[in-house]
Order: sequence, then structure tokens, then C-alpha cells
Amino acid sequence: MKEFSYVIKDPVGLHARPAGLLVKKAGEFTSSITVESGGKSAEAKKLIKLMGLGIKQGAEIVCRIEGEDEDAAHDALAKFFEENL
Repeated sequence: MKEFSYVIKDPVGLHARPAGLLVKKAGEFTSSITVESGGKSAEAKKLIKLMGLGIKQGAEIVCRIEGEDEDAAHDALAKFFEENL
């Protein structure tokens, strides 16, 4: 299992556009990908669940990745968060 933490910098937080892009990026991998924030968690491949977390600017998220392509998923998602959120 791999994981990383990230503090959301986007002034609007994890809103619809980047959440949709995150779901698309997570869908490229077979690994199980979970995003946690504020004591709640959601599968990164499910848009409605991600939006339900209500992640705002300044919130810390933890992204956990487990599966056969976890190394590639970890690197790609860490880069995604840096570039989009």
C-alpha cells in the first residue's frame, strides 16, 4: 500500500471540475484508490462520493492506493494533485 498527504490549495476546494478529472485519472488504474479528509473517506473512482466529502481549501487529504499498479498510480495522482488542486 502507498499513500500520500496533500493540502488543498485551490480557493474553491475539490469542486466538480477537478473532481471529475480526478475520477478520470483514478480510472486509469486497477488499484483501489481512496481519498480521506475530515474523518470521512471515498473511492476516488466515484464522483458523487468524492463531492460528498466537501473538501475545502486548506483541508488535508490522504490518498491511499493499494493494488498491482500502486506505484504508477501513486506517482500519477501525486502529480495530479500538485497540478490541479
